[in-house]
Amino acid sequence: EWWYFTGNLEQEDGRRFGYQLTQFRIGLQPPAARTDSAWRSQALYMGHLAVSDIAEQRHYSEERFSRAAAGLAGAEMSPLKVWLGPWSIEGEQKDTFPINLKAAGDEVSINLRLAQGDKPVVLQGDRGLSQKGAQEGNASYYYSHTRLPTQGTITVGKNDYVVQGNSWFDREWSSSALDETQQGWDWFALQLDDGRDLMFYRMRGKDGSAQHFSKGVLVDADGRVEPLTLDNTRLRSISSWSSPLGVHYPLEWSISIPHRQIDLRVRAVFENQEMLHSVHYWEGAVEVSGSQRGRGYLELSGYAQ
Repeated sequence: EWWYFTGNLEQEDGRRFGYQLTQFRIGLQPPAARTDSAWRSQALYMGHLAVSDIAEQRHYSEERFSRAAAGLAGAEMSPLKVWLGPWSIEGEQKDTFPINLKAAGDEVSINLRLAQGDKPVVLQGDRGLSQKGAQEGNASYYYSHTRLPTQGTITVGKNDYVVQGNSWFDREWSSSALDETQQGWDWFALQLDDGRDLMFYRMRGKDGSAQHFSKGVLVDADGRVEPLTLDNTRLRSISSWSSPLGVHYPLEWSISIPHRQIDLRVRAVFENQEMLHSVHYWEGAVEVSGSQRGRGYLELSGYAQ
């Protein structure tokens, strides 16, 4: 399961940053014999922190691991608290919001406060159950907060930047991975200047084609939600970038929803926002042009071997 935050933030002078903070919890098979050891654990935590300095076109990322034992990592629900060593996601009240994010690496850190905003939670899929594949159990419980007013500080090197903007919060948990026919996904989370938000994930088969499990939502400014599928949404990759490791990532896309008069061009704010850790993937800030303008985040998984 994971708690996943991304956002596009800027300083008063217009200097822009993207950020990602994700805490993953992976269940472990219980040991055959229980012991009284404080180190015994049934869960492993992994965290990813990334900051994209758009002015300098520099991408910084960090990874942490810990077992959920001896207080090193864990999660509590009321109020929300998820921690992995010094990295934390913490609510101030029993109803979750506001949420404080704190995480630091060797070169960057974030200290951000996310307010709830005006939009209600979005239940993805069928009332929160999001089918990802053909086999029984290839699904997750999945909900989103698509536009959370955010303010705080991003530190790059020795420089602190006071920033504000909007964040996106995804919460997802499941007991299944991709099935044997699937290679990965292309995930878009876009916040448009007209107040609408758009999420779409494109599930890819091993031949690179989009599978019918690909789905999303269009959230109006007043919070009304419209489901998106491959029947009413068209995605097309326009150009790709070859990373230093030789992985080809599609970083410019066309997304159109004809019945809503939406025709968007989505492109990375700069190319090298690759995450090179225990899992290799591309995750970074994007900008939106076309019939509407906006900002967002793009995640591309399953392209690296």
